Amino acid sequence: MRLLVLGAGGTGGYFGGRLAQAGADVTFLVRPPRARRLREDGLRIVSPLGDARLSVATLVQADLASPAVEGFDLVLLACKAYDLDTAMDAVAPAVVAGARVVPLLNGLRHYDALDGRFGFDSVLGGLCFISATLGTEGEILHLGKPASITFGERAGQSTDARLQSLAQACVHAGIDHLHSDDIAQAQWIKYSFLATLAAGTCLMRASIGTIVASDGGEAFMAALHDECLAVAAAEGQPIPGKARDAARAGLTAAGSDVKASMLRDLEGGHRVEAMHIVGDMLCRAERHGLPAPNLRAAWVHLQCYEAMR
Repeated sequence: MRLLVLGAGGTGGYFGGRLAQAGADVTFLVRPPRARRLREDGLRIVSPLGDARLSVATLVQADLASPAVEGFDLVLLACKAYDLDTAMDAVAPAVVAGARVVPLLNGLRHYDALDGRFGFDSVLGGLCFISATLGTEGEILHLGKPASITFGERAGQSTDARLQSLAQACVHAGIDHLHSDDIAQAQWIKYSFLATLAAGTCLMRASIGTIVASDGGEAFMAALHDECLAVAAAEGQPIPGKARDAARAGLTAAGSDVKASMLRDLEGGHRVEAMHIVGDMLCRAERHGLPAPNLRAAWVHLQCYEAMR
């Protein structure tokens, strides 16, 4: 199986790097400055699960359509939501040539755009859990031990042997993974948790532990989570009790230093995936006539942040 990974940042660089480290056929599609750095310094991973420095194959967008480039089986799409349009342009030659896309973006809003551009059958389901970023010298900084990837055929798609090959590659690479037979449920379990985490920690500009130590903080996080759970149920994807309880425990854990990656981006003055995560959850709540005052407050806050950047 030939795998094309869009981007060599925290998410794509980590998972693609681990697969390459284990001998998988991985190529990174990156911008020219990143390609130069990878050629000169290699792909560097700094992680509590083990550091690595790898020589990796790279392509830039202008080269991908060349007849000399062998086709790919899967495209691992690891980009920020606000870069989706340019990302689709970049990988289009590979998809047109027969590759299928496994998106690892946060939320669900990107599927409409991907389906519209490439067709439903070309877009598989995917998600990941990882906290990673790029360091000052281009190294991938994995910030915590959790690093897992989930993928699967979407409802109405036939079984794809390429995902079975991806699962085998993850086994060889020691990557925590799941080839799910219900990817929609897995997506909503993550999305309902992430939207709560992002909305809560960004609105309060604080970690979970700081929020729940405040008077009314735990009740606030619980109410925000309830809003997201109600949306999931209205969308036909009620969150199972075990997953719901685990998420609630994490979102209200005393002393927790967990904060959303969106808050780290916000603290750094960077663009944030406000619409894709919090705004879209609020839109879905409104579509179903559900009250969501806490989501609305977080969405207004994030819009103000973007306006004042």
